[in-house]
Amino acid sequence: MSDDQVLAEPGNQTRRALLAGAGAVGAAAVLAGCGSDDSGHAAAGPTSPAQSGQPVAKTGEIPVGGGKIFADRDVVVTQPKPGEFKAFSAICTHQGCKVTSIEGGTINCPCHASKFSIADGSVKAPPATKPLPAKEIKVTGDQISLA
Repeated sequence: MSDDQVLAEPGNQTRRALLAGAGAVGAAAVLAGCGSDDSGHAAAGPTSPAQSGQPVAKTGEIPVGGGKIFADRDVVVTQPKPGEFKAFSAICTHQGCKVTSIEGGTINCPCHASKFSIADGSVKAPPATKPLPAKEIKVTGDQISLA
């Protein structure tokens, strides 16, 4: 009996058919996670983005010339110069990965090595072509909140 005959009978599947199906599902999952545009709409998993008026950080938590990533809120807060605080989306504009580090004056994405300026969110190293979107913040005393 050939593989074609076994597949034609209801309820019968060959090992080859099962492996081919599993391979197709795996390939689809990989392709779904690797879009090719800069839309920033790739799935990054469920999050709880910060909302307006919600405290994000204390000023003392944010190093001068650096910043801090609040991944659970999808926000990066930076302090490019003493007393100057900025906030940006923590979602890379290249393919929607969350940024994971800040060093050397840039906010860095681990997925494809895009880098963004801590001062204005502009692209410092591709493949991203769009800046990180700015978030409006309000500093009251030592408290940083989204405006």
